[in-house]
Amino acid sequence: MRKLYFLVPGTTAQFRGGGLFAELKTLALAQQVCEAAVATYRQREPEHAFLTDLLQQTSPGDCVFVVGWGFDAPQLVAQLSQHCVIYHAHSAGYGFRIPARVPVITVSRNTLGYWGQQANNGLLYYLPNEISDAFCDRGLPRDIDVLVQARKSSEYLMRQLVPALQRQDCRVTILDSFVDDLAGLFNRAKVYLYDSADYWAVSGVTEGFGLPPLEAIACGCQVFSSVNHGLSDFLDPGFNCYKIGAYSTEYDVERILRAIASPASEGIAPTQGQTPGSIPEVSQSEPHSHRLDLAPYRATSLVPRLRTILMDINHFFDHQQQHMANVPGLTPTRLRQLWVKQTWQKIQKRLRHK
Repeated sequence: MRKLYFLVPGTTAQFRGGGLFAELKTLALAQQVCEAAVATYRQREPEHAFLTDLLQQTSPGDCVFVVGWGFDAPQLVAQLSQHCVIYHAHSAGYGFRIPARVPVITVSRNTLGYWGQQANNGLLYYLPNEISDAFCDRGLPRDIDVLVQARKSSEYLMRQLVPALQRQDCRVTILDSFVDDLAGLFNRAKVYLYDSADYWAVSGVTEGFGLPPLEAIACGCQVFSSVNHGLSDFLDPGFNCYKIGAYSTEYDVERILRAIASPASEGIAPTQGQTPGSIPEVSQSEPHSHRLDLAPYRATSLVPRLRTILMDINHFFDHQQQHMANVPGLTPTRLRQLWVKQTWQKIQKRLRHK
C-alpha cells in the first residue's frame, strides 16, 4: 500500500489539543498496517517532513496525504489536487465540499451521515477514535466527587452547576490546563461532567467525537454529559450516562449527589417495577462501564478495520489513474435543477388528475 502522510500544522505545544492527539493515535494505528508518518505544513520541525518539501520530492500517486484539520482542509485539498488525498473528518459543518476523488474517513456516525449528504458521489468510511488501554478502571479509591475540564465547558456548567455543587460540599476538581495522566484522574473521580453543546454551537461546527466522556466511562466514572453531535454515537442517557443540563440546576444537583453517593457499579436506570432513586438489581461486580461495549474503540478492533479501509482506498486510487469521475454530486446548481424538475413533475401530475 502507498505510504501515508498525516498532515498536521505542527506538533508543538501551540497545536496541542484533542484533534492533534486523535490524529496521532490514528497514525499509530495506521503504522500497524502500512508505512505512515507525520508531515507538518505550517511550521518546520526537524523530526518531521514538511509538506512543501514532500511535494518537490514525490510524484502524484506515489503516496497518500491524510488531511484532518477542518479549517485548513479546503486549501490543502486544493493544493494537493494532483495527489492522492484522504479527508479524515472529525467535526462537520465547516461548509466546504469534498471532491469525489477524495475518500472521507469519519470518526463518528453523526459525521458519516453529514458527509453522506455532502459527498454523495465519493467514498465514505467509518473509523471511530481509539480509546487506549490506559483508560480502564484501576480500582483506585475515588477521592474526587466531581471532575470537570474547563475547556469547552458551557457557561451553565461553570457558573451555575459547579458553584451549586460546591455549596453542597462536593469535592470538585476543575482542570484548566493539560495533564499527563487524565486516566488517573478519571480513576479518582466518582462523577465526570461534560457539556460542550454551547461551545460547538458558537463555533458553528459539530462535536466530532467527544473522547473525554467515553474515556471517563472506560475508567468507571459516572458521566453527566450533553449528547450533541458525535456524542450521540455512544452515549445512552439513562443507561451509560446522564443527560446534563436537564430542566433546572436543582435537578442536576439532585441527580449528581445521588450518583456520588452510589457506587459506579450500581446502574443508572431503575429496572421494571422499581422507582427512580432505588438501587437497580444488578450485580455489584458488574462495573458501570460494562453498560457500554468499549471493544469497537480499542486498537484490537480498529487495526483490522483500518486495514480493510486502506486496502479499499488504495484500490480506488489505482482506479482513479485509469478512469474519470462521472457520478454527479449534489452541488447547489444541480440541487436547483433537481428542485425545478421535481416541482414541474408534481405540477404535471396534478394537471393530469384534474
